[in-house]
Amino acid sequence: MDFSPVRAYQSLRAWESLTSAIIPIFPNVDFFNDLLRGIVGLTAMLAICYLFSVKRTQIDWRLVVVGIAWQVVIALVLLKVPFIRSIFQLIVDFFVLMITATEQSAQFLFGDLAEANSTFGFAFYVLPTIIFFSALSSLLYFLGILQKVVRAFAWLMNQSMRLSGPESLAVAANIFIGQTEAPLVVKPYLEKMTVSEVNCLMTGGMATIAGGVFGAYIAMLGGDDLASKQLFGMHLLTASIMSAPAAIVAAKMLYPSTLGDKIADTPVVPTTSIGSNVLESLATGTSDGVKLAVNVGAMLLAFMAFIYFGNLILLEVGEIASINQKISEITTQRYQGLTLQFLMGILFAPFAWLLGIPVQDILLVGQMLGEKTMLNEFFAYFTLTDLKANHMITEKSIIVSTYALCGFANFASIGIQIGGIGAIAPGQKSTLAKLGLRALLGGTIACFLTAIVAGVLVRNLS
Repeated sequence: MDFSPVRAYQSLRAWESLTSAIIPIFPNVDFFNDLLRGIVGLTAMLAICYLFSVKRTQIDWRLVVVGIAWQVVIALVLLKVPFIRSIFQLIVDFFVLMITATEQSAQFLFGDLAEANSTFGFAFYVLPTIIFFSALSSLLYFLGILQKVVRAFAWLMNQSMRLSGPESLAVAANIFIGQTEAPLVVKPYLEKMTVSEVNCLMTGGMATIAGGVFGAYIAMLGGDDLASKQLFGMHLLTASIMSAPAAIVAAKMLYPSTLGDKIADTPVVPTTSIGSNVLESLATGTSDGVKLAVNVGAMLLAFMAFIYFGNLILLEVGEIASINQKISEITTQRYQGLTLQFLMGILFAPFAWLLGIPVQDILLVGQMLGEKTMLNEFFAYFTLTDLKANHMITEKSIIVSTYALCGFANFASIGIQIGGIGAIAPGQKSTLAKLGLRALLGGTIACFLTAIVAGVLVRNLS
């Protein structure tokens, strides 16, 4: 039976075999291969943005070049310059220390259930970190620390990429706080923002993660090993920062600003009350964290149920069509047959290849890219944690996937942004609805750009 998805996967493997035969004639093979794949991947991502742009002739190519350059510089500085890396590693170590404190607290409450390798590890080991980091973010905001950091990043983007004040503030805020909290930083400007600026705001929210879930991802990927937590913490922090300029590039290509299109304001972080004292700010953050943790757990419960239900139906279809065995054979038993995971893997496998993923892993990484887009990044990181623990993918694929999945770009986020931003800027609701899919595309491309750059520079878990 001619099963086109299977043939598509076989074609990718054939292409990889061809390039593997040609590339060894060059010196420093690994770096050349990574660099070549990186250039192809970057070109493809920018081409997609150009194809879906509403004003192709008005794309600011200087902004595109500067944005990509910022990504490369950030990656080189944070990952390859020992002095700078050591400074940021101290920040990561502080967060890892906070995770350890959370683990001790969780074990006090839940006992052995809160062990990393426990059957109930996710519910009682990972989710508590969301509550703590939400409280920590609230405290840092109350103390004025987050505002200073956001202001610094906003100023850099405002000056180097010629953004308006609200745009640069919103994108900078998204590095540290969630896609519904960051718009509060630019609340006074929301009703006056242009379509291009709203698109940049939404794309920035899609391309980054919130501080509240940062610790959860470290706990998931790092497990109970301190060094592993520190390693993935550094990569997740780097990904969050790199994705800010990437989001601007994608947003401004998809919906460019026109002359005189910007609100002429310098980045000024408004003062927002999170409580009258330290204890109240911690209490507020804790309450918000509980809501987020419950929401994450409930979504995973529902999504997994639908995945299992869908697979039962698809496997039966595959049995009737006699393709389950064939799928199992060509994927070397990584998939038992026709499943939603296999279909998502096939659909996103070309994108996985463009990210620089080794061909033997493109189906599995494609599956995670599909899970992140169709469901959410928590589900995808859950899969990555399982694949990593069972040594089913290469170290290069683990690193690139960590960067590619680090963002809120999924269909559910469209509704979250329309509801969240629309509540504080009712006049922009129609614009938010119109830009939903475009922002999702931009956020996805931004995460992919970040993963591609990281994939060129990093090969191993070290």
